[in-house]
Amino acid sequence: MEIWINPACSKCRAATAALDEAGIAYTTRRYLDDPPTPAELAEVLARLDLEPWHITRTGEQAYATLRDLPRDAEHRDEWIAALCAGPILIQRPILTADDGSTAVARDPEALSRLLDR
Repeated sequence: MEIWINPACSKCRAATAALDEAGIAYTTRRYLDDPPTPAELAEVLARLDLEPWHITRTGEQAYATLRDLPRDAEHRDEWIAALCAGPILIQRPILTADDGSTAVARDPEALSRLLDR
């Protein structure tokens, strides 16, 4: 299992603590320091069955550059490129399990569904 984290994020710290408590082996990716490539982000989005705007942190100042970008298939690659260039915009934590399951574990329920597999 891999978890994309920002160590300053309380939800990321809670998710790693839950993984530790459950005894689940994982690797961390500090995605602000090691941003995903467009291909990696596209793969995670496919696993999540979401579009890039669904995992965008709209409260960040950097979101202003995306606010007027249409949320459609024609502009999908632009969204992905923007998230990779400004990874602070990506929701966190994102967990990807070896079995293909993936979740944005922002709440205990989402994390629990992934841990119970």
